[in-house]
Amino acid sequence: MLDLDHFLPYLVNRLASRFSDELAEVYAARFGISIPEWRVIAHLSQHRNVSVREIHERAAMDKSKVSRATARLESIGLVEKKVNGADRRLVELRLTRKGRQVFEQIEPLALAYERDALSVLSPEERRVFRALIDKLLPPRQTTTGE
Repeated sequence: MLDLDHFLPYLVNRLASRFSDELAEVYAARFGISIPEWRVIAHLSQHRNVSVREIHERAAMDKSKVSRATARLESIGLVEKKVNGADRRLVELRLTRKGRQVFEQIEPLALAYERDALSVLSPEERRVFRALIDKLLPPRQTTTGE
């Protein structure tokens, strides 16, 4: 019989939601951005010229949610869109200077949150936890385009 208190997909989802919600408390009030907007900013901080599709695939977010977050970030000057020179049908996203500055302010807060959240684990437990995540969540292949 299915017992949600022991069902791994349910538990992982609850943990991810808790982490996202708690981290959002760190940046939402101060910077006025939502969880999807933070995810877009975080992805763009790692990769220049990324498409909505790439963020959708990497972040496992609904494409429309990524599009709405991107549109809002563009409207407040944190993200800019650029037409791909090789294929004009594709739109690439990147952080503006203001967007990079916002990320640079949030980054240490996010890393501090991560340290605090994982502080309940011993160093060995943290190492094993990361190894298990890597094993269960191998890197995805990305595509280009929107």
